[in-house]
Amino acid sequence: MTTVFQPPPRARARRRLGARLTRWIASLIVLVLAALLVHSVVTNGNFEWGVVGQYFTSSVVISGLVRTLWLTGIAMAIGIVLGVVVAIMRLSSSPLLAGGGTLYTTFFRGTPVLVQIIFWFNLSFLYPRLGLGIPFGPTAVSVSANSLITPTMAALLGLGLNEGAYMSEIVRAGIQSVPRGQTEAALAIGMTGPRVLRRVVLPQALRLALPPTGNEVIGMLKVTAVVSVIGMPDLLFSVEGIYNRTLQVIPLLVVASIWYIIATTVLYVGQRQIERRYGRGFAAVAPMAQGRPFRRALARLQP
Repeated sequence: MTTVFQPPPRARARRRLGARLTRWIASLIVLVLAALLVHSVVTNGNFEWGVVGQYFTSSVVISGLVRTLWLTGIAMAIGIVLGVVVAIMRLSSSPLLAGGGTLYTTFFRGTPVLVQIIFWFNLSFLYPRLGLGIPFGPTAVSVSANSLITPTMAALLGLGLNEGAYMSEIVRAGIQSVPRGQTEAALAIGMTGPRVLRRVVLPQALRLALPPTGNEVIGMLKVTAVVSVIGMPDLLFSVEGIYNRTLQVIPLLVVASIWYIIATTVLYVGQRQIERRYGRGFAAVAPMAQGRPFRRALARLQP
């Protein structure tokens, strides 16, 4: 019989008191630093808070914010659809499909998203005209690449295709975290492979992939700022246009930063609500154990 050593009551009381003092001191330090930061920001006239208030709700800034949110939503929709398709390809028993999925993720994860956006925007240098027709045969429809690849189209292609590579890894980790026995049981009762994937595997995989997907949405909102380099009038491009005329760089950047913080906070709250809704009945049974296979599968995918 093993005896567990318990420290004397007085020693335990000293430890608890020491822990409380440590928390109080750390909290006091954080509070003082936060107060100093707020005081410095509020009293520093170089921030020009009057200019911030003037342009915060201007029509140009609001229009750029709406376009940023729209671009985030469309690019994430493209990324999620591509992510599911590429994840299934990479898990396929066909070497051709698995190799194609691997090549896709390697390319789009291995190059910066800014480079990809600029590449799509300048696609006309490689292909002046884009056509649709019979492979290796006559072309039925042909259009100018300059008229087709607008700044909006280049931004959607760059962001959506890049996000598809990252989402494929998240979805693949979610699929691999689903116990193999569930798939075998579904096949044993007569369900077809595609039906098992659609009814059994993907619902569980996507539920486990929901938290990292929410993080990807928040990250996408901030990454959209890079489209300003190709002239798409998003939030950052809109404030750049204003401070290029007024030379009030800092206050306009503060305006953009505040709107980005507001948008990401709203997305974070929405993410938490969605996780609670779709996690009902799932996290009640061994919540830590439910996420372990997914975390192990996701850790194996890290470079």
